[in-house]
Amino acid sequence: MPRIPIGDWVDSAVDWLQLHLAWLFDAVTSVVTGMYDGIDAALSAPEPLLFAGVLAVVAWWLRGLLAGVLAFAGFALIDSVQLWDDAMSTLSLVLVATVVTLAIAIPLGIWASRSRTVSAVTRPVLDFMQTMPAMVYLIPGIIFFGVGVVPGIIATIVFSLPPGVRMTELGIRQVDEELVEAAEAFGTTPRNTLLRVQLPLALPTIMAGVNQVIMLGLSMVVIAGMVGGGGLGGEVYRAIGNVDIGLGFEAGVSIVILAMYLDRMTGELGRQISPLGRRAVAKARALAGGPNLWNHRPQPVVALVGVVVLSLVAGGMGVFGGSKPTGPSGKGEKITIGYIPWDEGIASTFLWKEVLERRGYTVETQQLEAGALYTGLAGGQIDFQTDGWLPLTHAQYWEKYGDDLEDLGSWYGPTSLELSVPSYVKGIDSLDDLKGASDTFKGRIIGIEPSAGMMGLLKDDVLKEYGLEGEYEIVDGSTPGMLAELKRAYQKKEPVLTTLWSPHWAYSTYDLKKLKDPEGAWGEGDGVHTIAREGFTEDQPDIGKWLKDFKMTEKQLTSLEAEIQETGKGREQDAVRTWLKENPQVEKEMAPQ
Repeated sequence: MPRIPIGDWVDSAVDWLQLHLAWLFDAVTSVVTGMYDGIDAALSAPEPLLFAGVLAVVAWWLRGLLAGVLAFAGFALIDSVQLWDDAMSTLSLVLVATVVTLAIAIPLGIWASRSRTVSAVTRPVLDFMQTMPAMVYLIPGIIFFGVGVVPGIIATIVFSLPPGVRMTELGIRQVDEELVEAAEAFGTTPRNTLLRVQLPLALPTIMAGVNQVIMLGLSMVVIAGMVGGGGLGGEVYRAIGNVDIGLGFEAGVSIVILAMYLDRMTGELGRQISPLGRRAVAKARALAGGPNLWNHRPQPVVALVGVVVLSLVAGGMGVFGGSKPTGPSGKGEKITIGYIPWDEGIASTFLWKEVLERRGYTVETQQLEAGALYTGLAGGQIDFQTDGWLPLTHAQYWEKYGDDLEDLGSWYGPTSLELSVPSYVKGIDSLDDLKGASDTFKGRIIGIEPSAGMMGLLKDDVLKEYGLEGEYEIVDGSTPGMLAELKRAYQKKEPVLTTLWSPHWAYSTYDLKKLKDPEGAWGEGDGVHTIAREGFTEDQPDIGKWLKDFKMTEKQLTSLEAEIQETGKGREQDAVRTWLKENPQVEKEMAPQ
């Protein structure tokens, strides 16, 4: 059967949309960004424990004293692991996505409940939206809206919309037809029948849909972190990329706390505002008997006074709008550096972050996959990155986005790409020796990020050149994942075949062999380039000049990488500061004043 070029049709449609509806995507970006920034500023302004107290009072009012105590303890735990700002960013993302989703879902659900034609048309569309893998939505999101929080919110809206529509339609359809007929018999208009009969009785089901929308939104935060959405999702993604179990657990627990709070509060709120729900709650209290301290709930006015008092205390302490550091004195201009979690990229990125912050700039770093990183550079959301392997490894990205980028030159090179094995693996010295030896390595080549140019060269050129296709399975993963597998196998003296490159600290930590490439399938060595968005050097001439003049020797680079490894995950900037104390001349050469 001939291949149906569905992918080509979709690509053409996307190109057409980009060309003709760019103004619409820009407007959506502005609106969504404005909503997110406003909510995030409001949530992040109060001192964490005071705002945790406000949320605890809300829980006390809705569910009782025990719920309030547990809510405060949960949010205090988030603050104690220093993830409060990330949690508020995640909450902001979920709130924006929920508001927009409900603004679409509830009217559409009402329409579907009143028209069988609309219901029949929307059902397969909703099925498609809910069953399509959520990560797929990020691809058009990045293309249309660039990297950052906006594509994450858009993907969240699309993914969480179906239950909102379905539950609204279901709730209205489940209302007793006799009640609707009775209302109509007394001359009630269709509009009043909807507002005064159907919606109040359908509220429990609709609120269950709201709850599902929020939960699906929280399930998307990690995926949003992959495209620079930040928040707790960004921390989880960074933990995955760095194989950092501790950070992943802390961020995961923080997401669970948020999810449990929102789930319990929306569920109880649904019961409080629904006539049927209030009746059920009153009946349950009557059956429970006498008062219970842990189930005690204050009157709404008491809860409101508590919230106001806590807010006034926060304001009196001067913690609104002034708790966040504004960065060192100086220009204070914001610079965004993107990086792929490769060791030389991490080292050079945090080196520049430290140097620029010492020069008075406010620097934000974003960990991204290679494709998302180049898309963000081309779209202007990222100012520069220091790990562009050109002209070979990242050739596909340069070919696609090069017209919208600035190449500020190579700061290190030449590099080399290779497959490596531990030195205790005998008889495997060249890529030629891999033919027929797949059983030695369980038929696997341990790879890195699937978006890395190296992986494309390996799959498309190297395996084909040496006749290894079909004999070896390439295990896509991440650089830290590959290094973890290398460490595990090396400790057990097991054969392992991994992708690696030079320079890399692994060659000084382990006794490894670079497999020779007699056919030259890997190509000539790349230079490690600094790539900036178009117009960056014009906007920031000083930084542009510093980056163009930037150079590092192999000894400097590998010693910095080793310092970062020794200091530990999550403390890259501390390692850079220690390294700069031992190499003060590097800072002076990088950014002379």
